[in-house]
Amino acid sequence: MSGSAARTAGGQAKAPGGHNPWIVALVVALATFMEVLDTTIANVALRYISGALAVGPDESAWVVTSYLVANAITLIASSFLAKRYGRKAFFMWSVALFTLSSVLCGFAWSLESLLFFRVLQGLGGGGMAPLAQSILADSFPPEKRGQAFALYGVAIVVAPVIGPTLGGWLSDNASWHWCFLINGPVGVIALALMYWLIEDSEAARRERRALREKGIRFDLVGFLLVATFLGSLEVILDEGQRKDWFGTSTLMNVFGVLTVVSFLAMIPWLLNAKNPLIDLRLLKRRQFSACFVVMLFTGAVLISTTQFIPQITQEYYGYTATLSGLVLGPGGIMTVVSMLVVGRVSSFIQPKWLIAAGGIIVALGLYDLTRLYGDTTFGFFAWSRIYIGIGLPMIFLSVTSASYEGLPKDKTDQASALINVARNVGGSMGVSLAQNVLAYRSQFHQSRLVDTLDPSSPAYQQTLSQATRYFQQHGFAGPDAQNQAVAWIGQQLATQVAYWAYIDVFWVLAVLTAGLVPLALILKTVKLGGGAPAAH
Repeated sequence: MSGSAARTAGGQAKAPGGHNPWIVALVVALATFMEVLDTTIANVALRYISGALAVGPDESAWVVTSYLVANAITLIASSFLAKRYGRKAFFMWSVALFTLSSVLCGFAWSLESLLFFRVLQGLGGGGMAPLAQSILADSFPPEKRGQAFALYGVAIVVAPVIGPTLGGWLSDNASWHWCFLINGPVGVIALALMYWLIEDSEAARRERRALREKGIRFDLVGFLLVATFLGSLEVILDEGQRKDWFGTSTLMNVFGVLTVVSFLAMIPWLLNAKNPLIDLRLLKRRQFSACFVVMLFTGAVLISTTQFIPQITQEYYGYTATLSGLVLGPGGIMTVVSMLVVGRVSSFIQPKWLIAAGGIIVALGLYDLTRLYGDTTFGFFAWSRIYIGIGLPMIFLSVTSASYEGLPKDKTDQASALINVARNVGGSMGVSLAQNVLAYRSQFHQSRLVDTLDPSSPAYQQTLSQATRYFQQHGFAGPDAQNQAVAWIGQQLATQVAYWAYIDVFWVLAVLTAGLVPLALILKTVKLGGGAPAAH
């Protein structure tokens, strides 16, 4: 069987191995759906996770960021490994590692064990999306690939929409462990179907033989340098605020040195290696580097808002995990609708204008979130997320097509990997940045509000008197009632501090998003109507 997809005597296209390509597409979409689902399914369960493992909300955020960083590390290596060892073999190894580590996450007994298994899960999941695209391209003839990628696109768009709602429902009605355990049976079924249905094409086999004959080896040094840099940077971003950065913490100093040394060694190695893991010369191109930065910012907004909206609704508005997931649902549905619309209009509107418009819409949606207050309703959060859901696809799809402008065909795999890495790393950095802003601004507003709280002032005394009478009417004796009243005033103060700190977080994200507009305007005019690999 030669070529990407063979045809029978009757003209019916067959995937490598003689199987129906649509069945192959469904299996590939199922595996990809499972992996993308895990980028959001745990976000609304973080409160349960932090309570069960006795850690703070900022520490539980590692569950999100560790997965994203590990996912990005594998993304950059997936292209070579798939070519060297075969797409089927590497895809099955990726799904097997993802499935096993997902089950282990469900049985985690501490934060450290959960993070370790979550890293393994990210390493397994990182190679699945780009491999899925390659397998689909091999399984379908050129005239049918658009339909196959549409099915794949539905999977990667619908999964983040379902993730928060499913994660919330599982956490409320079963346990947060099931956010991970649910991948077990799905992964086993996917593995069995892959073994039966997927085969490497003859072109892929020839490419693998050519790599072996030329003796081209995996860039292990480059991989270790990139992994060390990304991992160390993430530790600094996540732990810096709690450890007082580099002032007194030996841990921070060690990881600071690792970050600097690995970065300084990584750049010359990747620029001069014979077969580098990443072609950094792509970042010298104005068009591609601008798209890379746009995707960094977009990933930061996407992941941080997906985490922080459920976080604030659960902690300060009394929402269940299910209800917090449903808050994101309308925005997810609007994302699907917006993707369909953008997919059509992108054939006659330049990517830079769509990116600029998307940046403005998302920035306005984030600005809308700065108006939150104590009586904020479900509809307020849902509408803000809808605005964001309209704008994000305008950026994602347009960046994907704009980033390939002017690139040679043999660089598209590298470009795809770097753009996807930017999305994941940006998401991880966005969560860390938002957590740090939340912590610093909480301290700031706490000190300012405490300074204005004078126990001898008439307003304070009146509030204390009213609160004391309230608690007396509800069964508390004189001294106990006053103590309860003082505690209630302190609680109200803490709640106001939290509101102001979250408002500052959304302000920062809004400003970052607004920064996409001038970046978009420097992009070149591209040829419309051409296809580009889909961003995962």
